[in-house]
Amino acid sequence: MKVKLEYIWLDGYEPVPNLRSKTKIASFETEPTLEQLPVWNFDGSSTRQADGSDSDCFLNPVALFADPARKSAYLVMCEVLLPDGTPHPSNSRAAIPDDPDAWFGFEQEYFLYRDGAPLGFPKEGFPAPQGEYYTGVGYRNVGDVARQIVDEHIDLCLEAGINLEGINAEVAKGQWEFQIFGKGSKRAADEVWIARYLLLRLCEQYGVDVNFHPKPLGAERDWNGSGMHCNFSTRHMREIGGEAYFKELMAAFSDAREEHIAVYGPDNHLRLTGLHETAAIDEFTHGVAHRGASIRIPHSFVANGYRGYLEDRRPNALGDPYRIAGRIIQTIESVTAKTLIEDAFAA
Repeated sequence: MKVKLEYIWLDGYEPVPNLRSKTKIASFETEPTLEQLPVWNFDGSSTRQADGSDSDCFLNPVALFADPARKSAYLVMCEVLLPDGTPHPSNSRAAIPDDPDAWFGFEQEYFLYRDGAPLGFPKEGFPAPQGEYYTGVGYRNVGDVARQIVDEHIDLCLEAGINLEGINAEVAKGQWEFQIFGKGSKRAADEVWIARYLLLRLCEQYGVDVNFHPKPLGAERDWNGSGMHCNFSTRHMREIGGEAYFKELMAAFSDAREEHIAVYGPDNHLRLTGLHETAAIDEFTHGVAHRGASIRIPHSFVANGYRGYLEDRRPNALGDPYRIAGRIIQTIESVTAKTLIEDAFAA
């Protein structure tokens, strides 16, 4: 049977890569598996990933999803490789540690835009102030087409096999959020990218753009920006944990504050101001149920003996989930390794 394979990858634009895709028609006797998918090539000179005199880059399939919007079709998340088979410098997925016991929950906020303004904004000026838009209901709060878009996006993600856990209207008019949970840093990030792809492709039908900028209305405006809060845990955090380990973990996050901010998305200084439920970009803070802290600690985490998950509220909506998850794992591993060494000496 012939099937449509939509090869999807991240281009070489900086500081934020764009999603790219193209369709390959291939024949299989049965439904294809990831291992059966061929490596494919593309013109890297058109995506800022190669020079025109040596333009071939290669697409290595790493995750396979059903394509619910097309018949006999699949979505293929790919890593970009150089001609010698090594990862391309833009390949952020290949560079991160992948712990299958690390669990991530990404909360992707975004604005729906039409004609240069968020959906529901008047042609001149601003709508009513923030207050009733978060989880809002009714035309004056969410308009007409937005609800249709987000509901269709739910169906597309679920039919594709993405572990979408929920959606809601957000604090600003025209702003929404979806949440994705995944086990393994690479798998969780793969699903975020595919969910973004499905949303962007869906909005083509409505003449609507998706704006992931962390502060699209500007820092001088009293409107919320868009984050991608990252909930995370490892097996050690879930099963062992403890207050002493937690304190060491927070110290490591504090020491690596600049390294985290560097991969948490561009223009974060516009969003992380200490206002609108954000921490200040030049500080590291943590607090129980504190939405204005760098790390929010759930009540359940403390009640369970400092075991469970934590939420890093600093990543923004433009962030690359591969880099975000990778940096978090790197910081956690530095503490876990230290703990294991200390335990070995103590024994």
